[in-house]
Amino acid sequence: MALSTPPQIQRFLLTKLHKRSSTTSSKSNNLHKNRTINIFSAITNNRRSRCYSAIAIDAPSSLTDSPPIRWGSVSLQGPREEMEDDILLRPDCLQGYSFAAVFDGHGGFASVQFLRDELYKECFEALQGGLVLLGKDYKAVEEAIKQAFAKADTSLLKWLEMKGGEEDESGATATAIFLGDNKLLISHIGDSSVVLCRSGKPELLTSPHRPYGSNKASLQEIKRIREAGGWIVNGRICGDIAVSRAFGDIRFKTKKNEMLRKGVQEGRWTEKFISRVQFNDDLVVARPDIYQVSLGSDAEFIVLASDGLWDYMSSSDAVSFVREQLRKHGNTQLACESLAQVVLDQRTQDNVSIIIADLGKTDWKTVPLQKQNVIVELVQAIATVGIVSIGIWFSSQLSL
Repeated sequence: MALSTPPQIQRFLLTKLHKRSSTTSSKSNNLHKNRTINIFSAITNNRRSRCYSAIAIDAPSSLTDSPPIRWGSVSLQGPREEMEDDILLRPDCLQGYSFAAVFDGHGGFASVQFLRDELYKECFEALQGGLVLLGKDYKAVEEAIKQAFAKADTSLLKWLEMKGGEEDESGATATAIFLGDNKLLISHIGDSSVVLCRSGKPELLTSPHRPYGSNKASLQEIKRIREAGGWIVNGRICGDIAVSRAFGDIRFKTKKNEMLRKGVQEGRWTEKFISRVQFNDDLVVARPDIYQVSLGSDAEFIVLASDGLWDYMSSSDAVSFVREQLRKHGNTQLACESLAQVVLDQRTQDNVSIIIADLGKTDWKTVPLQKQNVIVELVQAIATVGIVSIGIWFSSQLSL
């Protein structure tokens, strides 16, 4: 699919600073004096609040063998009533490794707000400030990250229970990356995704945790939920939530029986039905999938984004678009903003959060212009016309 370059985002002409971005700015300036950090944000008000925040960071790596990484990030509210996404960047903070994460909330912003502060702290402590990463013991790193995610979820559940009210219904997915020493570590919970561009080709590095679909990851999630005593209706756990791994979501963890009783009160199921339900484990879990990827000289950039991007654009199209942007101007932040605007123009129904890391291994001025595969596009066009024609003919036959 050929994508045209959108105009520069007009919201960035405004200078009103979003409160969540300003927190990142002050902390980053104190921790990283040698980095150039530009933070832009705008808020416009129509029938609902719309927010746009972005962070651009040039981070020279303290690992001598690694080139400097250029970061770009953006978090954009789509047509939804609330902005429940957020992003976090901590460049070169773990003994030369950088930390970046995308959070995608549901049922309110409370869980995202908590995790944005706590998840990095737990990772920092479990990884001993990055020393575990330098030890090159993958099993030790994996266990440390799992421990950090589990502690963050336990703390979040206690916090939600203390708050009570509607906020204890909230939850959040989180996908975090640890980048340094020519390695990429991913800790993944939920339906955001990480894509690596290697020699111009996309490599999808994560699988979404969803209780529907026929892929291996989805089938494993469906099996786990059923073995835990849960059920799935229209691709949703207990007819409620469409993601199977997340932080928070207390009603599917420590308050499962309360959830059943509330369902009876609301008429969603009967007393007879819940009398047959026996829970053996949590229905939604915060156990991350952890991946390690080696980054050679052919690794160009990484895109970490919420499902607001990937549900409306394939990894191949996203990589092609970002690569062409970098070839034109080499500006990671502008490429990030433009990618978000393209998804917005495609009428995404979700919020969009994107982080791009240009690994600094590619001289974008020397990268040739990508050639469109005219034959493939022609075949696709003919196939589309054929399918539409068959549909029209079939409809006309039914009306006879």
